Amino acid sequence: MSEILLEVKNLKKYFDTPKGKLHAVDDVNFSIEKGKTLGIVGESGCGKSTTGRVILRLLEATGGEVLYKGRNILSIDKNEMRELRKEMQIIFQDPFSSLDPRMSVSQIIEEPIKLNKLIVNKEDRYNRVLELMDLVGLSRRLINTYPHELDGGRRQRIGIARALALNTEFIVCDEPVSALDVSIQAQILNLMKSLQKQLGLTYIFITHDLSVVNHFSDDIAVMYLGKIVEKAPSEELFTHPVHPYTQALLSAIPRPSLDKRSEKIILKGEITSPINPKANCRFSNRCNYAEDICRETEPSLKEISPGHFVACHLFDGSK
Repeated sequence: MSEILLEVKNLKKYFDTPKGKLHAVDDVNFSIEKGKTLGIVGESGCGKSTTGRVILRLLEATGGEVLYKGRNILSIDKNEMRELRKEMQIIFQDPFSSLDPRMSVSQIIEEPIKLNKLIVNKEDRYNRVLELMDLVGLSRRLINTYPHELDGGRRQRIGIARALALNTEFIVCDEPVSALDVSIQAQILNLMKSLQKQLGLTYIFITHDLSVVNHFSDDIAVMYLGKIVEKAPSEELFTHPVHPYTQALLSAIPRPSLDKRSEKIILKGEITSPINPKANCRFSNRCNYAEDICRETEPSLKEISPGHFVACHLFDGSK
């Protein structure tokens, strides 16, 4: 039996606006096995990045639980959370804006080690920095350079090295390759996969690029307006997508074939407001299969086959 490293239960994050509560993350549930990758996909504004930040407590949750190794980290104090952050890190989307431009490569990677007093001796810290640079494929000659002197790929390698500087086990990857050229994307993804096998890392991989998430993730969760509408093993989701929104997303992936062109599903209708949403299916305004029950009752996430979950009235026996 595989060990569950992280379990998210009924996670909620609401923001106050002049018009009411904006439901950015609403009743999200999932779990991740140690050493595995969960991909979270969806359109911009669906709540995927907010979910990652709430799990790490970069944003405080409105409700729910985040169980890390069986412990609810949303209820622990700041000192306990500081200790736990040695195991839980994040890699940001833009490697340039996430790095301090006034610090050299050495200083950036060394900073978390120094702040957490993991290695006190200066020479030992320097050797650890060199070790981390080797680990992520950064040439040692770059140790005294600054972020503005490097390309996007090297900057992201610095971000990865910094994330690994402590006793890291779990990393939230918030669109870590979307700001990079396609050729560099492949290098960074291969590096992250290699590090996962080498160090036993567990990832949440947040992205809007479906072709990337297919090859990188073990399981994929599809989010729409703060809700998970479908979750399944990667191959299963791409082979048998069942939620109408998932089907529309997958139909938009460019296919490199002139002989077999798949028909794109064009979504019409107005997007439901995430502010004080009604208790119904949030996709019903844009769904070609919507019926009265979809506009009146919210579907729950149910397992329709082993490991394959969907929140849709088409599959819950209500219709």
